[in-house]
Amino acid sequence: MQIALEALNRLREGNKRFAANQLADHAVQSSREQSVAGQKPFAIILGCSDSRVPAELIFDQGLGDLFVIRVAGNIVAPSQVGSVEFAAAEFGTRLVVVLGHTQCGAIRATIDELVQTSDNRSPNLRSIVDRIRPAVQPLINAKVPATELMNQAVRANIITSAEHLRHGSDIIERLIQSDDLLVVGAEYSLETGQVEFFDGIPMG
Repeated sequence: MQIALEALNRLREGNKRFAANQLADHAVQSSREQSVAGQKPFAIILGCSDSRVPAELIFDQGLGDLFVIRVAGNIVAPSQVGSVEFAAAEFGTRLVVVLGHTQCGAIRATIDELVQTSDNRSPNLRSIVDRIRPAVQPLINAKVPATELMNQAVRANIITSAEHLRHGSDIIERLIQSDDLLVVGAEYSLETGQVEFFDGIPMG
């Protein structure tokens, strides 16, 4: 657990630098040359494909520091679960961050679909919507005000994805139970550049 907490702190410090426009010099050329021999990422990031949310930049990390999995809506499907299993087993990475963000287009598409179903949506896009739906549908059923729906839906989807990942495989469950893996949820603010870690953070 201590290794995971140290990794979490490293991400927090990097994001502080990013939000303050005080990025570190990661010496890309030497990092590229060193990474040829192998990699040792200290954190796994399951994030959204949104072009405004590149994990290496918002956490101010260099080549080889992060194992990044990106998919629209930071959803969890078998391929994402397998990727986390691979990184945890192959590199001994002990921290997983499910990273959502404000103004997420996949969340917006899901809300739109649930409010007014479209017959024109492609089956592939619908598969993404269907994975986000369980997080968003209860909010719509509860008649959350439109002014709050998007923000709450983003958070709910992060929590749902993180929980799905925690219980997505026997391998991941065993690692978590033995304190060899920590899965947390976080939200990146497009407006401020700050990341808030809010789900699955150990107390004390």
